[in-house]
Amino acid sequence: MSNKTIRIGVFIPYGAQTLDTACVDVLGVMSREYLSAIPQLPAHVSALAPHVSVSYITTPTQGVDIPLTSGMTIRATHSYGDAAVAPGELDVVLVPGPDPSLPLDDDEGALAWLRGQAGAEGVDVLSVCTGLFLCGAAGIADGRRASGPRGLQWMLKERFPGVELVGDEYRWVRDGNFWSSGGVTNGNDLMAAYARASQRWPQPVVEIGLQLTEVEDRGQFYGKGKGPQGELGA
Repeated sequence: MSNKTIRIGVFIPYGAQTLDTACVDVLGVMSREYLSAIPQLPAHVSALAPHVSVSYITTPTQGVDIPLTSGMTIRATHSYGDAAVAPGELDVVLVPGPDPSLPLDDDEGALAWLRGQAGAEGVDVLSVCTGLFLCGAAGIADGRRASGPRGLQWMLKERFPGVELVGDEYRWVRDGNFWSSGGVTNGNDLMAAYARASQRWPQPVVEIGLQLTEVEDRGQFYGKGKGPQGELGA
């Protein structure tokens, strides 16, 4: 029986795409809380799953209501200055995509918090779609391979010349503790690849979670069907 808790922080300092944000549920489904509520699953299967806690983190100026696209609003659980979500207190930081036309470097506290998380031992940062703009502004993508939305590779190259962009080909990519994906629903592919590779979840729990959410293996490369989920990078 697993008694550990995987602590996930979803960082939304400037609003985000709803579909980008929703991919956290792929990981949330792989929790004991979720699986134990499914009567068809044997108890010993759900007992393998870790507990999963998800925090929604924003800036002090944003307030508790975080705007997403399509008129959706979610409620923040924390500001980045809270001790409970300080660097090292989380296991995973998910960065869903904001509007890239916004001045994403206005809040140095938010960028410093993200840098601190990326530099903390044992913390993985997962960037979805235009979340790469925020990660780029924080400097945590410099010198790394990164994906990002295919249609905005040119803009990313102009803003962040120190990032090795591979988003024209790669649906998702890993470089050390930094993972990134292409646009919107590619975040689901990133969550699946991360769960399989991270060893935070037992593999039977991962595969059950992916079956329940119907996240299919589209492969790491665009234009290819089902195949082995290879990794790029260490």
